[in-house]
Amino acid sequence: MTKTAFLFAGQGAQKLGMVRDLYDNYPIVKETFDTASRVLGYDLRDLIDHDEEKLNQTKYTQPAILTTSVAIYRLLAAKGYKPDMVAGLSLGEYSALVASGALAFEDAVALVVKRGELMENAAPAGSGKMVAVLTTNRDVINEACQKASHKGIVSPANFNTPGQVVIGGEVDAVNAAVELLKEAGVKRLVPLKVSGPFHTALLAPASQALAEVLDKISFKEFSCPLIGNTEADVMALSDVKSLLARQVMEPVRFDDSIEKMKELGMTDVIEIGPGKVLSGFIEKIDKTIPVLSVETKADFEALN
Repeated sequence: MTKTAFLFAGQGAQKLGMVRDLYDNYPIVKETFDTASRVLGYDLRDLIDHDEEKLNQTKYTQPAILTTSVAIYRLLAAKGYKPDMVAGLSLGEYSALVASGALAFEDAVALVVKRGELMENAAPAGSGKMVAVLTTNRDVINEACQKASHKGIVSPANFNTPGQVVIGGEVDAVNAAVELLKEAGVKRLVPLKVSGPFHTALLAPASQALAEVLDKISFKEFSCPLIGNTEADVMALSDVKSLLARQVMEPVRFDDSIEKMKELGMTDVIEIGPGKVLSGFIEKIDKTIPVLSVETKADFEALN
């Protein structure tokens, strides 16, 4: 029996003009953007099409990717595609919450705007950095972060694949960890273009403030299992608020989440949202899992 997981894109996958072709051809996509624009108080479609600078600012990026992803999800649902389980990378977890029926789309839009603002305030652009460490033993990475922590905050932030761990934190501390990793013989270290050192202790103030915002939101029972980033396990309704608050300052355990989904019987994946980042990760985690990405009209029409 096939079991399909829907995986939702995270921040960093945004691009000018994303899903314009779907927006022009499918009323349900336009409707989703119109709803988001009403909640936001500005024309989100116009921003995505014309304002690259704003699109790359966290508080605008988050509602843009969420709306793009939910629009694609709704299009798939209207064609009869339903997930057996869902997950998302960081911000993508909010799209997954909408797809699982646990969170109303309007609430999700308002939530991610607030989340983006809080993350920007906690770690203003330039206050930290993130570096992908490739093909390196995790003990070596942990040790380098611990040794460098006398310079400030630095820790693993994303466990993307067995061969890719992203570290993040304050600039001096991350630089020190990078030097230690080079001394340990690590050859491949890639600085990331991100607006802040997310999923590290620098985001603790954002986590606390987000907990207060989440307190006012009501979540409903899940219609399918959602595997959360923070514990790489099926999210219980009673834990949603605390897990979402923790998520901004704790590591994203994407590779463990995929393993959990395999345990739950996942046979194939549809990646939803801009870009093909998650497809790339899955190929590195387990080449045998078939993955389709849906972000264009051609992708959608290619689904049988």
